[in-house]
Amino acid sequence: MRKKKIIVLDADGVRRTVTRIAYEILEKNKGVDNLAIVGIRARGAPLAERIVDIIESIEKKRPLIGILDITLYRDDLSAIGEKPVVHSTEIPFNVDDKTVVLIDDVLYTGRTIRSALDAIVDFGRPKSIQLAVLVDRGHRELPIRPDYVGKEVSTKGNEVVVVRIKEVDGIDEVTIEEKTS
Repeated sequence: MRKKKIIVLDADGVRRTVTRIAYEILEKNKGVDNLAIVGIRARGAPLAERIVDIIESIEKKRPLIGILDITLYRDDLSAIGEKPVVHSTEIPFNVDDKTVVLIDDVLYTGRTIRSALDAIVDFGRPKSIQLAVLVDRGHRELPIRPDYVGKEVSTKGNEVVVVRIKEVDGIDEVTIEEKTS
């Protein structure tokens, strides 16, 4: 029996969506002064790089960019294994008084973002923190709402949103698929 797979965004859809998010970030923040874009590993990092590239092509000035690993901030750390893989966090700037835009691929329960908020404030006191996600699938467990949403999708309990990014997976697409046991 084949697993059900619905394509939500193809490669062109991902490109257009990321471009729109970049423009919305610029519009809301009136440029790049004191703006820092921080991608959450794994797929938020290449999305952040794409957003920064688009912003730089428009503004002719590159915003600050960082990568955040939230592994040690997760509230389910013991459930993901005895020896979780921790990747580096790369925030080569002071976050104090910056507008930090966190970038992630999918917003679901909100727990990843809560972890990211905890992690980012360990680096200092940003002026504000905004959230941009490629896909918002709902089903929140925490009161977290994105500032920028690429695509909202409705999912059932037996479905998962799968984001594939060329830099990580070799292809750009977003699908809804049935969970495998």
